[in-house]
Amino acid sequence: MNILLKRAYEAASEDDGFRILVDRIWPRGVSKDFAHIDFWAKDVTPSTSLRKWFSHDPLKWEEFKRNYVAELESRADAVEEFLRLLHQHDKVTFIYGAKDTKHTHALILQKYCKDRLEEL
Repeated sequence: MNILLKRAYEAASEDDGFRILVDRIWPRGVSKDFAHIDFWAKDVTPSTSLRKWFSHDPLKWEEFKRNYVAELESRADAVEEFLRLLHQHDKVTFIYGAKDTKHTHALILQKYCKDRLEEL
C-alpha cells in the first residue's frame, strides 16, 4: 500500500491514485474541479477543538500527535471503515491544506494508517 501526501494547492496528477481529502474543512480557495477529490474523510480528521488548540504551532507538535492518535483510537468504527477503503486501492494520496508540511496531521494519519494496514 502506497500512501502519498500532497497539498490541496498542488495540481492533481494521475500518479496520485485515489485522492482523499483528510481535512475537516474544505481548503480555502480550492475549487472542487481543481481538487479532484475521490473521497472526503472527515471522520478521521482531528476534531475541531484539537485543530484549533494546535493552531499549527510547532511547539505543540508532540502533544498534538499524542492527542490526535488518541482521537483516532477512540473512533474505532470510523478508522476501520477508512482502512477498508484504503485497502481497496494500490495507491492513495492524502490531500491536505496546511502550509507547514512538517507539522500537519496528514503525516500522523499516514503513519497511523500504514502501521494499521501492516497489521491486517
